[in-house]
Amino acid sequence: MSAEVKAQNQQVIKNVEMRQIIKRFPGVLANNRVCFDVHAGEVHALLGENGAGKSTLMRQLYGLYKPDEGEIIIDGKPVVFHSPADAIRAGIGMIHQHFMLVPTLTVAENVILGLKSAREPLLDLATVSRKINELSASYGLKIDPSACVWQLSVGEQQRVEIIKALYRGASLIILDEPTAVLTPQEVKDLFATLKHMVREGHSLVFISHKLHEVMEISDRVTVLRDGQVIGTHLTKEMTRNDLVKMMVGREMKSLSPQPISTGPVRLKIDNLHTLGDRGTEMLRGLNLEIHGGEIVGLAGVSGNGQRELAECLSGLRKVTAGQIELDQSDITSIPLKNRVQSGLSYIPEERMRDGAIREFSVQENLFLQDHASPQFTRGIFLDFRRMEIFAAKMIKDFTVKTPSLDTPVKNLSGGNIQKLILARELARQPKVLIAAQPTRGVDIGATEYIHERLLSQRDAGTAILLISEDLDEICTLSDRIAIIYEGNIMGIVDRNTATVEQIGLMMAGIPMDEAVQRTT
Repeated sequence: MSAEVKAQNQQVIKNVEMRQIIKRFPGVLANNRVCFDVHAGEVHALLGENGAGKSTLMRQLYGLYKPDEGEIIIDGKPVVFHSPADAIRAGIGMIHQHFMLVPTLTVAENVILGLKSAREPLLDLATVSRKINELSASYGLKIDPSACVWQLSVGEQQRVEIIKALYRGASLIILDEPTAVLTPQEVKDLFATLKHMVREGHSLVFISHKLHEVMEISDRVTVLRDGQVIGTHLTKEMTRNDLVKMMVGREMKSLSPQPISTGPVRLKIDNLHTLGDRGTEMLRGLNLEIHGGEIVGLAGVSGNGQRELAECLSGLRKVTAGQIELDQSDITSIPLKNRVQSGLSYIPEERMRDGAIREFSVQENLFLQDHASPQFTRGIFLDFRRMEIFAAKMIKDFTVKTPSLDTPVKNLSGGNIQKLILARELARQPKVLIAAQPTRGVDIGATEYIHERLLSQRDAGTAILLISEDLDEICTLSDRIAIIYEGNIMGIVDRNTATVEQIGLMMAGIPMDEAVQRTT
C-alpha cells in the first residue's frame, strides 16, 4: 500500500489510556504510576516543568520507550509498541521538541522516510511533493518539498515535522512545544487548524509551557511534577495561577527590572552584511550599539536575519562586509576561541547543535573552550580534581538537575541543558553576552531562573543582546528594543514608552515614524 493511500485510510482512534505507567532510567524515576487518557475530539494539554516526565510519558505512547510497568489501552484493547512504526500504524504521530529530521535529505525525502513507495524500488517523489503541497496549502504551513532540511530555519523545520505527521495520517497527534518557533499569526492559524481537526474527531496531546495557549486551545489539562500526576482538570475550571502553583509548587516571582546607569559601548556592529545558507543576503548593512549594563532586545519575525546575526557575532558565520567591535577592538575575522578570550559569551539558538555535545558528560560540556585555562591546569596537565569541584559548584549554583557529573548531556531535559550552557557562559564573566532564544522550549520555572540570571549579569555591567521571538520576554527584560526586518534594524525604541502595537507594525516592515503615527 502506498503512503498516500495509507494516509487517506487511517482509522480514527476513539480513546487512549495510559494506566499506572512507571519508567526508570539510571538514577531517575521519570514516571511514577502515571495515569493519562485522551478522548476523540479533544485537546488534552500536558503541563509540567522540564524533567517532570512529560516527554518521557509521550515517548512511551509513541513507541520510543517501553514502560517498565503499566499498560497502554487503545479503544479498549491493550497494545505494546516495540517501535514508533508500531505507533504510526496504530494512528499515533508525534512532533518532537528536538527535530527528528535527516539534515542532508530534502523535505519530501524526510516525509516519506520509512514508508513504502507506490513505485518501489523507486521513490515516487513527485506524488509525495504534490501531497506535501496540498497539506501545506490546507494547513498554512508553507514549505518547499525540494529544499534540503539543513538549509531551513528552525521554524521551517518545525513545519516539516508537522507535515510529516499529517502526511502519515495520524489520528492522535502528540505536539511537543509546537508553537515555540511560530509567529503570533502562525499560532493563530495553527490553532484554527487544530480546532478543525478536533471537530473531525481527532485527538491531540498538547505539550506547552505557554499557559495562555493551554488556556485557549485545550479542553482538559494534566499537570506532572517530579514524575507524578498532580491533577487533571477541565481547563475552563482553572486559572493561570492555579496551573502555575500545580506546576512549580509555589507562587512565581514578579520581575520588575530597575533602570541602571549604562557604561560605554561594549559591542558595536557597523554596516554588517552576510549571506544565508542559500546564498542570499540575510544582513543588509545592519548597525547596532550595546552599552555595558544594558539589555538590548532584538524583536522580529523568524527568518529576518536573527540567526545569521548571532552566528556572525559568535564567529560561526562569515561576515561579507562591515565590522564588529568588542570594547573598541575589531573581532570581525577572529575565531570563536579568540572572541571568548576577548570577553564574549554565546548562548546559541540551537542548544543541541551549537551549545553542547550530546555524547559528552555534564562536566565535559562545562569545560568546552575552557579546559586549557590556567584555572584548571597544573603545568601541562589538567587538574581534574579542581575541574570536578568547579563543575559541582556550577551545577549547584545554577540548579541543574542531573543524576551525576558523568551523565551524558543527551539524557538531560531541555531546561537543564539550557541552564548548563548558561552556567558555562556566565562563569566566564563576559563583557558581552549574546543570548539567542535563551528560554525556547524551557518550562516556566527554568524561564524565571534564566531571566533572573540575565538581569543579574546586566547589573554586573555586561552588555547583553537578547534575541527572542517571544515579545513578552523582550518587553520584560530589555532596556531598549531593536526591531529587525529583512536584515536591517527598522528602529530602536525604549521599553517604557513603546507599545506592542508599534513594535508589531515595525516587525511587519513599517518604518518607525509611520508605526508611531498609526498608533497615536
